[in-house]
Amino acid sequence: MSSYIIEGGRPLSGSIEPKGAKNEALQVISAVLLTDEEVTISNVPEILDIKNLIATLEVMGVKVSRLEEGKYSFKADGVDIEYSRSADFVKRCAALRGSVMLVGPLLTRFGKAYFPKPGGDKIGRRRVDTHIDGMCRLGATALYDAQMKAYSLDASAGLSGCYMLLDEASVTGTANIVMASVLAKGVTTIYNAACEPYVQQLCKMLCSMGAKIEGIGSNLLTITGVENLHGTGHRILPDMIEVGSFIGMAAINQSSITIKNVSFDDLGIIPEAFRRLGVKLERRGDDILVPHQESYEIESFMDGSIMTLADAPWPGLTPDLLSVMLVVATQCKGSVLIHQKMFESRLFFVDKLIDMGAQIILCDPHRAVVIGHDHKIQLRANRMASPDIRAGIAMLLAAMSAKGTSVIDNIEQIDRGYQQIDQRLNALGANIVRE
Repeated sequence: MSSYIIEGGRPLSGSIEPKGAKNEALQVISAVLLTDEEVTISNVPEILDIKNLIATLEVMGVKVSRLEEGKYSFKADGVDIEYSRSADFVKRCAALRGSVMLVGPLLTRFGKAYFPKPGGDKIGRRRVDTHIDGMCRLGATALYDAQMKAYSLDASAGLSGCYMLLDEASVTGTANIVMASVLAKGVTTIYNAACEPYVQQLCKMLCSMGAKIEGIGSNLLTITGVENLHGTGHRILPDMIEVGSFIGMAAINQSSITIKNVSFDDLGIIPEAFRRLGVKLERRGDDILVPHQESYEIESFMDGSIMTLADAPWPGLTPDLLSVMLVVATQCKGSVLIHQKMFESRLFFVDKLIDMGAQIILCDPHRAVVIGHDHKIQLRANRMASPDIRAGIAMLLAAMSAKGTSVIDNIEQIDRGYQQIDQRLNALGANIVRE
């Protein structure tokens, strides 16, 4: 297990560019299974979760070539179907949450797929009901295989389009059902579909492969099934979570940095959410300048009540940035209620921040009140262990602003979502050593 040793209190300066979006990459890389022709994908983040997904495709028989850093070609013309039904495949998928994206393509193209309970962050219950229910509505049968510890899905008779109202606007659930629907017979209508930019990107890529999808960007998708899909080229969006993390790093360290090539129009409400914490942002073309500020004052609502930052399905605030915003708020002026609605364990890392001197009241598993220090009291160094990707990066922000030298263990969790983050931040003036 590796650790970061962080010397806190160092100002940052310069520019940094986000890598490709992890959540989009998991979807579009899985979609290469839908065709036997070559698919080229660029701006691929070379992080642990993506590398594991690509390795899984390779052992399945997909031909993978790394053309250059962040650019890969895939050709799924020799998929070993029997391996995809093996215990080793199920074991691999159970260790990687992104593997759920393989189910839709395998089921619609090859007629069968195993669906193990996926791994990933331990942030509370993360249901897969939407995925399985959607596949069954398309005509698949699902039986639990106790020996494999996975659901066995069968669509050997083929999938057929239908109307479905999703019980939740699940991003991965929507993506999985869309991929299963593009080769199904007839028309599939998905209402209450997730409409995040990453789902939009997946749909655009599928359309470039010959799929027929209407309503992209809305919560009502209509997919007309086609006989087959062909190859294409696709570029992944910059990761909005990295963009938000870099904004937070600049603010909590009272630093000025420029974040390059952010695809600003795809950031949604994220810039405005940071402005509510008092962080000034300047859009310069497709870049964001975060200027130096001595103080960041949290807004109140118009009636004078405490500001609330809460996650919500797109175009609401992504839950993946609430941990970052919570840490930033510890050094702002004023108070804010952080309401993490979607996952009940993502706020449990705040006890480490309290040990560092942060003023936080954990109301319940979903809500925390933060009383900011206004940079009058510096956080103290601490030793912590990263429980998941987003808590890990939040801990890194806290350590970078703290007085003294902090240690973060289990940084493999951070590696799952952030590519070479220590080297990239050190180039801005941070002092982070990997041990």
